[in-house]
Amino acid sequence: MSKKRWLASTLSLIMVLALVLTACSGKKEAGNSNSGASGSSPTSNSSDSGGDSGGAAQDKVTFTMFVAVQGEKDVNTNETVIGKKLEEQTGVNFKIEHLVGDLQTKIGTMIASNDYPDVLVPDDGIENVIEAGGFIDLTPYIDNDKYPNIKKVYGPYKNLMKWDDGKIYIFPFSTVVGEYNPDPNINQGAFWVQRRVLEWGGYPKIKTVEQYFKLIEDFVNAHPDEDLIGFVTLTDDWRFFATTNVPNHLAGYPNDGEVMVDMQTHEAKIYAGTDWEYRWYKKLNEINAKGLFDKQSFVDNYDQYIAKLTSHKVLGFFDYGWQVGTANNALRDAALADPSLDGYRYFPLPVVFDENIKDQYLDPPGYVANRGFGITSSAKDPERIIAFIDTLLSEENQILVKWGIEGETYLRDENGRMYRTKEMVDKMTQKFNEDYGFTVFDWDWPHYGTNSTLSDGNAASPGLQPEVFQMTLTDADKKILSAYGVQTYAEMFADPDERPWYPAWGFAKDEPRQLFEQQKSDLQRNHIPKLVLSKPEEFDKAWDEYTKALGKLDVQGYEQWFTQKVKEVVANAQK
Repeated sequence: MSKKRWLASTLSLIMVLALVLTACSGKKEAGNSNSGASGSSPTSNSSDSGGDSGGAAQDKVTFTMFVAVQGEKDVNTNETVIGKKLEEQTGVNFKIEHLVGDLQTKIGTMIASNDYPDVLVPDDGIENVIEAGGFIDLTPYIDNDKYPNIKKVYGPYKNLMKWDDGKIYIFPFSTVVGEYNPDPNINQGAFWVQRRVLEWGGYPKIKTVEQYFKLIEDFVNAHPDEDLIGFVTLTDDWRFFATTNVPNHLAGYPNDGEVMVDMQTHEAKIYAGTDWEYRWYKKLNEINAKGLFDKQSFVDNYDQYIAKLTSHKVLGFFDYGWQVGTANNALRDAALADPSLDGYRYFPLPVVFDENIKDQYLDPPGYVANRGFGITSSAKDPERIIAFIDTLLSEENQILVKWGIEGETYLRDENGRMYRTKEMVDKMTQKFNEDYGFTVFDWDWPHYGTNSTLSDGNAASPGLQPEVFQMTLTDADKKILSAYGVQTYAEMFADPDERPWYPAWGFAKDEPRQLFEQQKSDLQRNHIPKLVLSKPEEFDKAWDEYTKALGKLDVQGYEQWFTQKVKEVVANAQK
């Protein structure tokens, strides 16, 4: 996928992709029972700078913010280097609480009590919050000269941000500013395997699922004295898609959610209950019978899953790079301190069912409209929050939250190119990133989307800057990439085909579609463990029971609805 001016090539598409999103789905998690109170809490102190909201000194204020993802530390933004800088400019601090427990229960409690934090990032609880009137309408702020930075980032997406009632409720995370910049890393889906397994196998070519599991099985058999886990899968709460999405990817499709979209006919079909899904769960059933599958996968929570990935015992898994970043970062930090541990790090592979299938793990350019940052109806001072966002979205502050402070976490060469020294890269451990604020401001805020570029041509995201990416590579990284004849991880994967509707899972769904997805998920949670853990001779019986139950759902209505949405986007994109 070549670099191109995002707006010039996709503006017509953007104007019709009403409410489409992309993945990644999100990424944060943990919780604090004290930070759920709604409203803001002003203090008597004054800041020296009022930021873009007028320039005069303002009273300091703390707003509450809830992020509906698990695994991150609760924090006040002004406890970080970046957050303190932003507070100096605006007088604003955010007290952030992350999810503990069940997402829908937490969101449901807010809705029932009509008591929200000032700011809410509800992940896939967004439709429920909107239906309950939990967000204010942001329309007046999007294309407003009073807020030039918001207008710059979100103005071109204004029509796309509208919900069915014509209002705008969230600032999405996936807006691209400037030219589209591809990612050399793998932050989306992949089959991962420990590096030592590949080295032991002589860096074999691994394309098919059979080759992947044969390598793992052979390694386990060759190391009988080690307490090894061949393969794990993630099933916890909303992250269940890390298990159910796999047949879709193995069949050569990107993450369009519950459906596969035919590239010629643009017909959308669910892959649940298909031969693709049969083959995947049959394979898991086979490796379970061989003792290679971790049965605890169906009961472990996310934290337990991450702990296993960092235990050195797990040889392989499928997941999305953004979702296992905590584990990968911890393993990388350990290997930096002791290079002999590098073999326990994971390497991404574009595994498919058959040799003739072209993988499509890498995301094509897309736009995610149903994940984002909303100001709630409980917020005491929405205008102050909007002013903060406008200040945050200045290019200067986007450099601050993504690159840091010049001289501390990045430098510029004689041509103005931004880069990091090896010393800078090496010090950026998980703890450093948390303390500095890179982790806090990584995703759950209005920002320049990951694939954006700055006005001077530098990448908005350091990891996408070629100079920085190469600097982040250790000698061990370069060795394994060289063994496969590539310079970046993305080069292991096929280029994505253009899909103007992508991702289909981002269409704002009506109630029947939401109901279908909940029913299907409940059904799969009941049947998939039986499929995987049954005796091999009982698999087909378990499969028949599963598909009969699936057939009682309104599959046809679901598919027809998505097909219509996809075809509408394609037709408008061709005008």
